Amino acid sequence: MNLRKLTLSLAICLVSLSGGQQSAAAATTQTTILLDGYPLPFPTPPTTINGTTMVPFRAISEAMGIRVQWEAQTQSITAIQSTDQGEKTVLMQLNNPLVTVDGQTVTLPVAPYETNGSTLIPLRFFSEQFGAQVDWNQDTRTVSIASPVRDMYGMAFYAISSFSQRELMPAFDSVAFGWSRIDQGGNLTLTGKDFYWPKPAGEVTPESIISDVKLNGSAPYLMVFAGDANGELTLLLENEGLQEKAIAQMLSIVQEKGLTGIALDFEGLGLNGDVTGVKEKFNQFVQQLAGETKQRGIPLTLILHPLNGAYKGYDYATLGNLADDIVIMAYAYEDEKNPEPMNRVDEAIRLALAHVPKEKLILGISMGSENEQSVTQKLGLAKRYNLKGYALWRLGLIKQAAMQKINESVK
Repeated sequence: MNLRKLTLSLAICLVSLSGGQQSAAAATTQTTILLDGYPLPFPTPPTTINGTTMVPFRAISEAMGIRVQWEAQTQSITAIQSTDQGEKTVLMQLNNPLVTVDGQTVTLPVAPYETNGSTLIPLRFFSEQFGAQVDWNQDTRTVSIASPVRDMYGMAFYAISSFSQRELMPAFDSVAFGWSRIDQGGNLTLTGKDFYWPKPAGEVTPESIISDVKLNGSAPYLMVFAGDANGELTLLLENEGLQEKAIAQMLSIVQEKGLTGIALDFEGLGLNGDVTGVKEKFNQFVQQLAGETKQRGIPLTLILHPLNGAYKGYDYATLGNLADDIVIMAYAYEDEKNPEPMNRVDEAIRLALAHVPKEKLILGISMGSENEQSVTQKLGLAKRYNLKGYALWRLGLIKQAAMQKINESVK
C-alpha cells in the first residue's frame, strides 16, 4: 500500500548511573519496557552497567518481528531483520564485545552476556541497528520503544456513511463494502435502512467506486452483515433453502458488480441457548460458502466476535481452517466511547492464536472509539504477534491525527 514512511530517530537519551563490574550490576526490578505504548513482558529485568542500559534481546527482538537463532556450541546469536533494502544480519557472541553487522565489525561498550537464560545487550545498540526509536525515563524507570514501520495487510470497511473518506481507500490492501445484509426473513438484500446498495450521486456510482478501488491496486470485497436481534440470523442458519439462496446471491453480486472477495459479518451468535449447536450450524454454513468461493478463487474473510467477548457461538479453529482469514472484532467491550482496554484486546489475540495461525488473523479496530495514541497501541499488538494485518471499522470515522499514526506504524 502507498503509505508515507517516516524516518525513525535513532537517537536515545539514557541517564548514566554509577555502576560496578558486570558481576556486581544490580537488576532494576521495577523497570518497565513499553513497546508501542503497551507493556512488554520480559524474563529478565534490564540492568545498568557503567552507564549502559542492558536489555533482554530475544524478548524485544521477537516482538518486533526479528528472527533470532541461538547456536549453543559457539554461544552465538544470529538476528535477522527484514527491511525494504533486504535482510539485515547481526551476529553476536556471549562475552564478546565485537559484533558483526552485515559483515562489518561493531564494538559494544558492554559485551552481551547471559543471565537467567536470557541474553542482555546494550539498548543503544539495539536502537541503532534495528531502527527502533527508544527513550529512557529515569523518573519512572521506563524504557519506551517505538517499533519501526512494518509492512502489514490492511483492510478498511466502507459503510453508507464512508463517502467523505473515500480518498483514503488506496491506502489499504482491501476495502469491504457494507452494502448488503440478511433481513428479518433470512434473505440477502441490497435494500434496507443501514445496509443497502447506494444510489448514484451524479457521476459517482457504487460501481465506479468499486472500479476506482481496483484501479488503485486494492481488492474490493462484498461485506454481508447479519445480526440476530430479531432472530434473522438464526432463521437463516436453520433453513438450508435460505442458505443456498443467500450463497448464490453473494456469488452473483460479486460477479456482476466487479467485486473480488466476500467478507462475512455475522454477529450476535451464542449469547444464549445451545452454544454448541449454534457453532455447528454456523460452521456448516461457512463450509458450504467456502466450498463455492474456493472453486471460484474468491477470497473469504470472516469477521468474528472475540473469544473473550459476550458471544460464544464462534468456533475459531474450524472457521480458521475454512476461511482465508479472520478479523477479530476486538472491540465493543465497554461503552465504545473510549479506547478499548488493551488487556482485553491482548487477551483476544492470544486466545485466537491458540486456534488460528497468525498468518490468517487480522486485528479489527473500531475507529469511533480510538484516538491517535490508542490506535498506535493496537497496531503495535498486531505487529508484536506478527498477525497478518489490521482492519479499520470504518472509513468516515478515522480522524486525521489517527491516520497519521497509522501511517507511522504500518505500510
